[in-house]
Amino acid sequence: MKKIALLIIVFATFSCSQAQKTEFSKKALAETLLATDGSQIKFKDILKNQKGKTTVIEVWASWCGDCVKAMPKLKELQANNPDVSFVFLSMDKTADKWKAGIEKHELKGAQFMANDGMKGIFGTAIDLDWIPRYIIIDKTGKIVLYRAIETDFEQINAALKQLQ
Repeated sequence: MKKIALLIIVFATFSCSQAQKTEFSKKALAETLLATDGSQIKFKDILKNQKGKTTVIEVWASWCGDCVKAMPKLKELQANNPDVSFVFLSMDKTADKWKAGIEKHELKGAQFMANDGMKGIFGTAIDLDWIPRYIIIDKTGKIVLYRAIETDFEQINAALKQLQ
C-alpha cells in the first residue's frame, strides 16, 4: 500500500511540474532580469514589450552543451519564422560570459540574464528544470507552449505554424 501511495505522489508531482501553463506566475512576472545595458527590467515588462507578437523565449546559458548543440536548429527556426520575435533569457553566472555567448553564437533577439541562475527565484518561478528551454507566447500574451526542450523542435514548429 505504501508503494502505491508513493507512486501516486511521485506521478502527481511529476505531472504538475510538467504541466503546460497558459500564464506565468505572479512571482515570475515580478522578478527582474539584467538587460545588456546593465539595467534591470521586470519580466512582466519584457513580456509587455512582446504584446502583439508571437514570441519564442529561449532559456539558455553559454556553458550549456545542449544549448550550443541546439543553436543550428534555433537559427533555422528563426530563418523559417521571420515574423516571430525571439527573447533569450540566460542562466549564465556572470554578465561577461553571457555577453560573450551572445556574440559568439550571434544570437538575434532581445537578450536578458537571470540575476540568480537556474535554481534561483526566477528559474524556480518558471519551473526551470532543463536548458535549453523554449516557451511560446501568442500575440495576446497567452502561453501556448510552456515547456519544450532541445529535442522538441517538431513540437515548437507545429505550435508556431498553428499561430500563423
